[in-house]
Amino acid sequence: MKAAPFDYHAPETVAEAAGLLTEHGDEAKVLAGGQSLLPMLALRLTRFEHLVDVTGVAEMHGISRSNGHLRVGAATPQAVAEHDADLAAAVPLLARALPHIGHFQIRNRGTVGGSLAHADPASELPAVALALDATFEAASTRGTRDVAASEFFTGTWSTALADDEILVGTRFPVWSGRTGFAVTEIARRSGDFALAGVAAAVELDGSDRIGRVAVGLFGVGSTPLRAAATEAALAGAAPDAAAVTDAARAGAAEIAAVDDVHATASYRTRVAAHLMDAALTAVIEEARRG
Repeated sequence: MKAAPFDYHAPETVAEAAGLLTEHGDEAKVLAGGQSLLPMLALRLTRFEHLVDVTGVAEMHGISRSNGHLRVGAATPQAVAEHDADLAAAVPLLARALPHIGHFQIRNRGTVGGSLAHADPASELPAVALALDATFEAASTRGTRDVAASEFFTGTWSTALADDEILVGTRFPVWSGRTGFAVTEIARRSGDFALAGVAAAVELDGSDRIGRVAVGLFGVGSTPLRAAATEAALAGAAPDAAAVTDAARAGAAEIAAVDDVHATASYRTRVAAHLMDAALTAVIEEARRG
């Protein structure tokens, strides 16, 4: 099938893009790589009269570090972020998530901000942003505002962005000290969306206890999820194998997993517990080596 007819716009500034969204209202949609949107348009699952392509907006590109955060411009291609040494050093969890996204052809065209704003619950980057307490920068003709990751993902393919707002960048906190990071998932085939996945990070204190822990889940619910029970069980704990397994089970027990044609909720819950156990074991070992 082919997409319904639409007008294509290629703004060169955020202000110009925001003006187009304001002018055309809910008939307009931001295009930021198109690796999710274009297939949906081609299948007639959705339609818009106007597509506003922000990939040519220079101020939405780039990766920079300041004040304890790494900022990634929303139009930065995933492949660029994947191979950026500064990003890998500052936010290893994000660097380890990027290769899991589709195939290299997808990452060449797909953007970091496009994946985050699309908010597919089976995507890796939303779970990473949620786990790390990232901050989203939104812009419109009304001005700019920051949105915390905990408030950003409101449903499947739904975010706190207003119809006239554009995601222009995301700030990820930089962890330091003895840290470990891992992203692991189960999918039918390499490159497919995850049936269940985990993004985990841990920081050990001087006594070898867990000073900080973050666990994001993807592919299991209607939004990316934070495994709060797992984090609470491990915070301040001596990370032995039994404690990790118990914490993983506690986190899985609180999941409101979804059923669909790909997997049952019960399967996703069991797999999530296993993946959390494996990921946390790996990140703790990595932190100990650090």
